[in-house]
Amino acid sequence: MALFDLPLDELRSYRSASVEPEDFDAFWAKTLQEAREHELAARFEPVETPLTTVRTFDVTFAGFGGHPVKGWLTVPSRADAPLPTVVEFVGYGGGRGLAHTHLLWASAGYAHFVMDTRGQASAWGGGGTPDPVGSAPAFPGFMTRGVEDPETYYYRRLFTDAVRAVEVARSHPLVDRARVAALGGSQGGGIAIAAGGLVPDLAAVLPDVPFLCDFPRATVVTDRSPYREIGNYLKTHRGRTGQVLRTLSYFDGVHFAARGRAPALFSVALEDQTCPPSTVFAAYNSWAAGEKRIEVYDFNDHEGGGPYQQAAQLGWLPAHI
Repeated sequence: MALFDLPLDELRSYRSASVEPEDFDAFWAKTLQEAREHELAARFEPVETPLTTVRTFDVTFAGFGGHPVKGWLTVPSRADAPLPTVVEFVGYGGGRGLAHTHLLWASAGYAHFVMDTRGQASAWGGGGTPDPVGSAPAFPGFMTRGVEDPETYYYRRLFTDAVRAVEVARSHPLVDRARVAALGGSQGGGIAIAAGGLVPDLAAVLPDVPFLCDFPRATVVTDRSPYREIGNYLKTHRGRTGQVLRTLSYFDGVHFAARGRAPALFSVALEDQTCPPSTVFAAYNSWAAGEKRIEVYDFNDHEGGGPYQQAAQLGWLPAHI
């Protein structure tokens, strides 16, 4: 696929047409307050693996609604003092996977917390966190579950889980509370942006080819899933476009980015039809913190920079955490 979105010089100044709800902050303050009425109930259970360079803990904590959410915490085997920490969120359809698969950040000397994704983890990776909340009729996938109302939308639960994941990571004695970064790719990048807007004291945010940004444009500029799930829903439920876009505006990475205070390292791929580059730049250009950078991969689709972006992250993060 050749370049299909705006030219790079226009992308660098592009601004989203997404309209921020007047009660955006009140909605999220109420949501997080309700979540915190439940005890965090964090459990860290050591996992036996044949690995000798890291230690792993099987984590359970109370997310949205007090629902149990799983995760892995991996630390260098010789760690005996609080460490800078990376909290990672997972791409669409995936889960936390197996304990031995998360080695990069612990090998670089960080504590590494991977949050499982409620209700997903069946397209790849695997996981163990159900989503016990039902919803109105939805197109297969997660993009339209409860989409007629912000209160019932699936991502309200998932973004709340993400905030709680930061809190549970900070509760462990091997985590330095002041040096915590959020990162992820695709859906995980969108969740990291949300965490960056909802957790004001993160040390850094690293969204890689992020999803869940600039819904008004994303839903019309690409016909690739997962954004196409929304179009397919509206194709059946005619006349509900305004209502659905209003719900999505409470979850748009553009509005979370406008509240991002931490230094940020983004990435974008200019042939990406899953997360079109204009939608990524919409969030990047809205990022509130002055210190930000974006890596551009000219001829890549949604795979983005892959190991090149990991190298960029490993080089960039130490100066900020």
